[in-house]
Amino acid sequence: MTTIAIMAGKEIQEGLRNRWVLATTLLMAGLALALTFLGSAPTGSVGVRALDVVIVSLSSLTIFLLPLIALLISHDAIVGEMERGTMLLLLSYPVARWQVVLGKFFGHLAILAFATLLGYGAAAVALLATGAAIDAASWIAFAAMIASSVALGAVFIALGYLVSALAGNRGTAAGVCIGIWLALVLIYDMALLGLLVVDQGRVISGAALDTLLLLNPTDVYRLVNLAGFANVSAFSGMAGLAGGAALGPTTLVAALALWTVLPLGLASLSFSRREL
Repeated sequence: MTTIAIMAGKEIQEGLRNRWVLATTLLMAGLALALTFLGSAPTGSVGVRALDVVIVSLSSLTIFLLPLIALLISHDAIVGEMERGTMLLLLSYPVARWQVVLGKFFGHLAILAFATLLGYGAAAVALLATGAAIDAASWIAFAAMIASSVALGAVFIALGYLVSALAGNRGTAAGVCIGIWLALVLIYDMALLGLLVVDQGRVISGAALDTLLLLNPTDVYRLVNLAGFANVSAFSGMAGLAGGAALGPTTLVAALALWTVLPLGLASLSFSRREL
C-alpha cells in the first residue's frame, strides 16, 4: 500500500506542475456557479427547491464534461511514459506493474475528486449565500450527486488506462478515448432512444431495458441522480423512469464499481504482458 500511495502522490504532484488540478477545478467551479445562478432563477415562482434545480443541472453537466476530463488526464498514463522513456526508469525500482497502474489511478482519481468536490461545493456555498432554503432531502441528493460524479470519473479513468495500456502511441490512445466518449455519452443513448421508439414495447421488455441501461455507465449515473430521489426525479422529468425501472441503489452502485474494476483489471493485465 505504501508503494501505491507513493505512486499516487507522484501523479498528484505532476498534476499540480501541469496545472491539471487548477484548470480542472476552475472549469468545474465556473460552470457550476453559472448553472447555479442561471438555473435556479425561476424556482421561486414555480415552487421548485433551488438545490434540486442545481442537482439536475450539474448532473447533466457531469455526464458530458467529467468523462471527457477523466479520459484526457488518463489516456497517456501508461503509453505516454513509455514513449518518454520514464517507464523503464520507474520499473527499475522495486515496484510491480500492477502497483504502477493502481498508484496512477488513485492519483488521477484524487485530482478529479478534489476538482469535483471543490467546484460543485462552491455552487452549494453560493446558493446558501443567496439565502435559499435547503432541506435535508436536497442535501442528501446533492451529496449523492457529488459521490456518484466521482464514481463516474473513476469509470472513465479506468477506461482511459485500458486504452493507454493497449495503444501503441499517445495519438492513437487520444483518438480511441475520444471515440469512447462519443460512443458512451452521445451515440449510445441516441441509438437506444431510436430503438425504443421503433420497438414500441413489443420486443424490449422492462428487464431488457434495465440491462441496456446498465451497459452504459452514464445511464447508470443518470438513474442514480435524476431518478434515484423523488424530489429530483419529479423536476428532471424522469419520475416515470424511476417508477418503472427495477434497478435499486445497490445494483446501480455495484454497476459503477464493476465498470471501474473490470477495465482497471484488464489494464493491469495488459500492461503486465507488454514489452517495454
